[in-house]
Amino acid sequence: MIDELILDYVFLFAFLEIYEAQWQKADTLLGMLARMYKHYSRSIFLFLIMHPTFYFAIGFMVLTGYNVYAIALFSLKALDVAFKIVLIKKVFIEKELSSELTLALLTPIQKLSPYIGLITYPPLIFLALS
Repeated sequence: MIDELILDYVFLFAFLEIYEAQWQKADTLLGMLARMYKHYSRSIFLFLIMHPTFYFAIGFMVLTGYNVYAIALFSLKALDVAFKIVLIKKVFIEKELSSELTLALLTPIQKLSPYIGLITYPPLIFLALS
């Protein structure tokens, strides 16, 4: 049976991931970026605070003694946040978009796409604590 501690961490992470997906949810990637840019334009610190799974990943990595899977979780979350910042700067600040990027940003996304993290990250938590 799965250890209760593992379930606690997975449920906490899932709760935080759902929170992030809810405030970022939109019909297109551009819509998602626009919602993120509202927080980013106020303060980058506010933008970062709105990503609690990033801080969860940092704490989890330290808590597990820098387990390889915990480092992978942190790396993926850090790349996710960094990629969002780069896209926000390209789209809203520098306003330098290629036609391909514009097309990709305007393409409708599936309703469940923001929840991919719920499938991707919990196995890493499980592996780190197993």
